[in-house]
Amino acid sequence: MMIVKYAAAAVVAGILSLGAAHAQEGMVDELRQPTLDTLAGKKVIFVPMSMSFDLPEGWAAIMQKEATRVGYTLDIRDANWSTDTGTRALTQAITEKPDVIVVQNFDVASYARTLKKAEDSGIKVIQVNMKSSYQTDAFVGADWYGIGQYAANRMIEKCGKASGKSGKIAIIQGPATAAASVYQLNAISETLKGHDDIKIVSSQTGDWDQSKARGIAQTVIQQNPDLCGIIGFWDVMDAGTGAAIQESGKDIYLITSGGGNKTACQGVENGTFKEVISYDVEGQGRDLNNAIKVLLQSKEAAGAVKFALYTPNKIISKDTMSTNSCWDLDQLKK
Repeated sequence: MMIVKYAAAAVVAGILSLGAAHAQEGMVDELRQPTLDTLAGKKVIFVPMSMSFDLPEGWAAIMQKEATRVGYTLDIRDANWSTDTGTRALTQAITEKPDVIVVQNFDVASYARTLKKAEDSGIKVIQVNMKSSYQTDAFVGADWYGIGQYAANRMIEKCGKASGKSGKIAIIQGPATAAASVYQLNAISETLKGHDDIKIVSSQTGDWDQSKARGIAQTVIQQNPDLCGIIGFWDVMDAGTGAAIQESGKDIYLITSGGGNKTACQGVENGTFKEVISYDVEGQGRDLNNAIKVLLQSKEAAGAVKFALYTPNKIISKDTMSTNSCWDLDQLKK
């Protein structure tokens, strides 16, 4: 009798197991295909400041891979370092009625009216890394205030009264009206309030130009032999700042920020930079893709919902650097 009971139990267990296996094989993800159908055939236009440097090259590579994977198109309209060219590219894009425009602003003002015109025309707009004064559907990019706050705090640590050093620091900005300059300067000013032991002896615009940054740094170092630190606003520009420091033979603490290209890690390794605050182009590319897909699936009108995805800061220094701290464009394109 016991043998019969065990046999019956085994049969039931087998049937249940078989049923569960069939249920698992037959399950359908009811969201997947409708999502892919919604994305297929859509059009995205990307208008960067220029395709001649690491940030937009990295974003474009990541966006293109995802566009190919899920079936929408990505067109690139290069502003080639010209606000006039960029405005014409945006105006032309509006006439083509893409579903989404991704734009990298030169400054807080130049594209503001054109971006509003795009949204008024029913086109959803994502701003990447450099904000306009006009807030569109989405912003994906660096937390400039957080970057400036971190850099200022590091100057307090490295050059303040407790360090035994002069407290003299310099700032080399980008263009004065660029979001990276506007928001970082605000953060630095706010953070240094009440720290009388820190003195900003120079704050000048390097205009993203390596040669100009080098010249500024050379002059400031000559005028302030006891200069303790420099905050730079972009690592590509600040390769010139670092070269001026190395030429001087002085131990000046240079902290800068950038997208985390492999040259940032190389700069830390060879001593050009003490620290790079990376806003991580790889992470931004993923966030851009997610923002694009959310907006393409959303039934809300252009401009109806506004959100931001700020990039977490990644600190690259000799103490924190690892094999995956920086990215390589050739690898991103694979």
